[in-house]
Amino acid sequence: MSFEEMHKQNNPLLMCNVWDVPSAKSAEKMKFEAIGTSSAAMAAILGYSDGEEMSFLELERIVKQIKAHTVLPLSVDLESGYSQNPVEIAEHIKQLYTIGVVGVNLEDSVVLKNRKLVDASQFSRVILEIKKRLKKDNISVFLNIRTDTFLLKCPNTIEETKKRIQLYEDAGADGIFIPCIEKEEDVSSIVRSTRLPVNVMCMPNLSDFETLKMLGVKRISMGNFLFDEMYTNYEKMIALIKAQKSFKSIF
Repeated sequence: MSFEEMHKQNNPLLMCNVWDVPSAKSAEKMKFEAIGTSSAAMAAILGYSDGEEMSFLELERIVKQIKAHTVLPLSVDLESGYSQNPVEIAEHIKQLYTIGVVGVNLEDSVVLKNRKLVDASQFSRVILEIKKRLKKDNISVFLNIRTDTFLLKCPNTIEETKKRIQLYEDAGADGIFIPCIEKEEDVSSIVRSTRLPVNVMCMPNLSDFETLKMLGVKRISMGNFLFDEMYTNYEKMIALIKAQKSFKSIF
């Protein structure tokens, strides 16, 4: 089954988000269908904040290592493309494709001092140019376009989200990713507004997977939440070792 076909199944595609070789191997061991990188987690292991502080070369190096150690389909969180130039973004995607990457996330916000949405019409033209260049080179990569309307709590969130989705759909997006959406009525409304598979992300008030399936969601991501929880538990463990002056708590 192709990565694109995985987004057309009855059950939503549950993506295990990874950041290094061990996390990718764990996902494969647990029999996930596909994996996707978490940009925030990958940045954190290198000492960066999320928002393209790490370089594309650093990202590419980690992706190469991950892909060399797993047979699972791999999608890469490319943030806003590591460029504002669609030609350069397309080249980045081509480089990832040569590694074996089958999909990328591209987001419609940029981080300068703070994260902000870019102009939707301009971003749709970026998508169109990227798709044209990939098609010219006969490269098939699933473009999962992320809109940060809910993440940034923009005014008239539902209406703005639908407007952006329509523009991105018309430009050739293969999927739509909406981080931070939680309410069932919002999810349902968005799903009904597009023909594209809709991707939601782990959130405190997000419905269970069966409910998301009923709402029409086709892809579910974990984001960096598992990564953060793992290191919270690590801190608790080393604090206990220090307090007890013993390693017995880990055995």
